[in-house]
Amino acid sequence: MPAGSSPKRERQYEHIKESAEKRGASTGRAKEMASRTVNKERARSGEAKSAGKTSTQDKKSASQRGGERSRSGAQGPTKDQLYEEAKKRNIDGRSSMNKQQLRKALGR
Repeated sequence: MPAGSSPKRERQYEHIKESAEKRGASTGRAKEMASRTVNKERARSGEAKSAGKTSTQDKKSASQRGGERSRSGAQGPTKDQLYEEAKKRNIDGRSSMNKQQLRKALGR
């Protein structure tokens, strides 16, 4: 958890981490899942200094969404997720590509 987090977010983090561990996730994986979920909620509510595009534009919270947008979902990653990956890989022309073109450029 980031320094200066609210007590509510600290409790939320612990609850998510413990739940993941009860479901059989390793301690490291449980901490990662809890951190990502809490950080996303902080971004959505304006508590974070910076936030990613998908964190602030989702209409559902992470807990409501329940993994709908996970990379292994029925439709795979979103266009924004593909674009961010293309940006990290420095793929030319990514800003004018649609979802299918981004997939092809990334070799998916």
